[in-house]
Amino acid sequence: MRVHHKVIIVTGSGGGIGEGIAKRLAAEGAHVIVNDIQPALGEKVVADIQAAGGQAVFVAADVTQSAQVQALVQTAVSHFGRLDVMVNNAGWTHRNRPALEVPEDEFDRCYAVNMKSIYLSTIHATPVFRSLGGGSFINIASTAGVRPRPGLTWYNGSKGAVITTSKSLAAELGPDNIRVNCINPVFNPDTGLSAEFAGGPVDDVRRAKFLSSIPLGRFSTALDVANAALYLASDEAAFISGVCIEVDGARCV
Repeated sequence: MRVHHKVIIVTGSGGGIGEGIAKRLAAEGAHVIVNDIQPALGEKVVADIQAAGGQAVFVAADVTQSAQVQALVQTAVSHFGRLDVMVNNAGWTHRNRPALEVPEDEFDRCYAVNMKSIYLSTIHATPVFRSLGGGSFINIASTAGVRPRPGLTWYNGSKGAVITTSKSLAAELGPDNIRVNCINPVFNPDTGLSAEFAGGPVDDVRRAKFLSSIPLGRFSTALDVANAALYLASDEAAFISGVCIEVDGARCV
């Protein structure tokens, strides 16, 4: 098992990509802390993992709130005795619309969930990693952060910030044996935010438009992203830090 006995937090793992990451890591032997703001969803993921023979616990926490992120990290340590990897997956987007039409509260939420959460996890998990001789952050960014499309300007900017911040943290925390990497998934029509990304229901016309930009001819899946996260969390990636893995089927536009 590639992450046997590693203790891993996956934020926003009550569904979608986060759920896929949590289940894949658990199947490879990790002790997973499933986090979400919706307890019913998170507890179901834990039940699924346990039914499959894996180990997981659920912790409700809002990743935009410092005290709650601190409690999330402390729960991992108190329950499993350590923390090896923190996967910052929780994300949110404003609806696809012109930049000048995005309300201020949506802008604030976008940066709080997508970027402030990275700040808070770094603040609270880094001391734990240092005390244990190292650790790993895996930040879920987006192709939007490197190849932005109109209509998602503030979301694009938040994901660009995640990418740059990850590279900077990798350089700063490297001497502490703390690795920091990120993953850029491409559009997935089956996530809870897909209609917001698309600016409306993901009908056949919208699906075809997005699919036409992916040379490999299909959308990404939660498993695609989970497999990248598994590699970055494993000891196989012990010398990999400051990278951003594109899980995008060679998206060209």
